[in-house]
Amino acid sequence: MRATFFFTALLAAVPALSASIAKRQTLARVVTHCTKANDVALTFDDGPWVYLYDISKALVAANATGTFFFNGNNYGCIYDADEAKRVLYAYQKGHQIASHTWAHLDLTTLTWDQIHDEMWRVEQALQKIAGVVPAFMRPPYGNYNDLVRQASYIRGQVLATWDFDSEDSVGATPAQSEALYTQIIGQHPSNILALNHETYETTAHQVLPFAIQKLQAAGYHLVSLAECTGLPAYQSVGTPGTRDSTWTCQR
Repeated sequence: MRATFFFTALLAAVPALSASIAKRQTLARVVTHCTKANDVALTFDDGPWVYLYDISKALVAANATGTFFFNGNNYGCIYDADEAKRVLYAYQKGHQIASHTWAHLDLTTLTWDQIHDEMWRVEQALQKIAGVVPAFMRPPYGNYNDLVRQASYIRGQVLATWDFDSEDSVGATPAQSEALYTQIIGQHPSNILALNHETYETTAHQVLPFAIQKLQAAGYHLVSLAECTGLPAYQSVGTPGTRDSTWTCQR
């Protein structure tokens, strides 16, 4: 009788186990470009940082929307009062906020559990600070493998890279970044998914105003990544939390 019960229980568990394995092996979608004609998504990595306000103001003044991929603990701790204020400011100004993982580590060098920790910690922070769970994640350095995609799928996320790089993070001068924007605009692709970094003063104050003017003059609409792909920006939208002892980058 005991053997029969065990065999029956084992058979009942097989479908659930198979479903779990299948989910673990499913790869998240990777977005490398916009899909809507004449749309440009200006995205900004590595914040929230001090230049976010000026970036937002330049976008809002141009009736444009940006997408900010935030880290949890890179240039600063996302729970610090000034950092958290920037996150909420960007969201309340109508920009899309998304995950750039916790500490800007190369996810392809991490274990399964470490990958989830890098994703979960910043998702939790964005939910506490702004009340949202992001549906987009940009892997640091644009690096990902199947393990990263599997983890992202389980977490309900789309991976986002880019098809245009202003090269601000690899040492391009403002003039060089502007030349790259001029070059891509001259080719007039149907759409552009542009990589920038909000941590550079010259990006905020020189390159961005130049890019906005040139892109709009060429007839492009400057929208969020969610809008230019037709995908939801968030998995859930709720009420921001109240600051307590868990709002810390200390483990």
